Amino acid sequence: MKVYKFGGASVKDAEGIRNLTKIVSGETDKLVIVVSAFGKTTNALEKVLKAWLPGESDYAVLLDEVYNQHLSVIADLFGSGTEEKGEIDISFAILRDYLLTSLKGEYDFEYDQIVSFGEIWSTIIVSEYLKKHFNSVSWCDIRENLITDDRYRDANVLWSESTKRIQRIFDFTRERIYVTQGFIGGTAAGHTTTLGREGSDYTAAILANILDAECVVVWKDVPGILNADPKWFPEALKLDEISYKEAVEMSFSGAKVIHPKTIKPLHNKNIPMYVRSFLDPEKNGTVIKVDATLRKVVPVFIIKESQILISILPKDFSFVMGDNLSRIFHSFITHGIKVNLVEASAVSIDVCVDDERSKVDVLISDLKTEFTAVYNDKIEMLTIRHYTSDAIALMTKGREILLEQKTRSTVRFVVRQE
Repeated sequence: MKVYKFGGASVKDAEGIRNLTKIVSGETDKLVIVVSAFGKTTNALEKVLKAWLPGESDYAVLLDEVYNQHLSVIADLFGSGTEEKGEIDISFAILRDYLLTSLKGEYDFEYDQIVSFGEIWSTIIVSEYLKKHFNSVSWCDIRENLITDDRYRDANVLWSESTKRIQRIFDFTRERIYVTQGFIGGTAAGHTTTLGREGSDYTAAILANILDAECVVVWKDVPGILNADPKWFPEALKLDEISYKEAVEMSFSGAKVIHPKTIKPLHNKNIPMYVRSFLDPEKNGTVIKVDATLRKVVPVFIIKESQILISILPKDFSFVMGDNLSRIFHSFITHGIKVNLVEASAVSIDVCVDDERSKVDVLISDLKTEFTAVYNDKIEMLTIRHYTSDAIALMTKGREILLEQKTRSTVRFVVRQE
């Protein structure tokens, strides 16, 4: 059994779904197909949410645009007057009713209840199209089977309960192909959760672990894992294979190829992950596995944009280590702020985090009685794995370096454009 994951770019339109079907037709093994929301749907639903929460009436217009985009895909795939349109109509009606009648809660909670519909709609359409071409295809609502805690927008998987439900529902004695959603899950109480932005890779890894898959194949619009983002480094090279450790380092540093949590469930059961191109599916792509080596060691360049560098100083000039350090990081955890880089001196600490301004403002307010805290925004974190002096010069050119960290294999810079 294998797990295939298709991201939003691969199913952005009817032609993308036809291409997905062609790729699936080349596989005779049992499959779980994990599908993201159609391209840009998540962004569009975020706009709906941001209009709805403060009571702006145009949220309904924004939602209608999303609805019409999905109807366009259905019409292209199935023609008019189809059962598939009826299923989408019902699902959109559920969301519209929620927006009209529910009491508005915290942003993170509402985000998960609303934005998660994108995956439901895409998988309904993909599943119905696959049923036209293959026997033994079933749609699965992952929200009822991948059970998480109630940490909305960054939920933690409850592995014991999820394992029982997933092993029961994905029954390959009944079906050969299951289509389900990436990125989303649900609490035991029935509220939808999400696993973090771009979390569909993580969903695929979770299912592979629980179902003892042979491998995971992630289909993307790139030929594999590259040593740099080709948008800013046209000479980027494909890495034929990398180790789990290398993949973790890259994803933690901000590489967008895979979700940071993806590797652990695969490593725990020694399941390889292949990153391949849906534009050129005959090519091998990149494999992530336990015993991989870089046949030719080349620098790997990673840019993590939209960062904030927070500088924290005890007001009494006491040492920042010990109890002060514990207090500071407890506050980061409490407010759900992930730390990307830390630099400590005797009486201060610098922390680089994602630019989630509302959370940062609350954090600074929480610390202000004991600490002075200021921040620089509009900055980037640059990482070079297997760095050379030429690689450092290339990456830092035209940037002011605010902070630097260097180990034997990795160098990181917090910078801003000059």
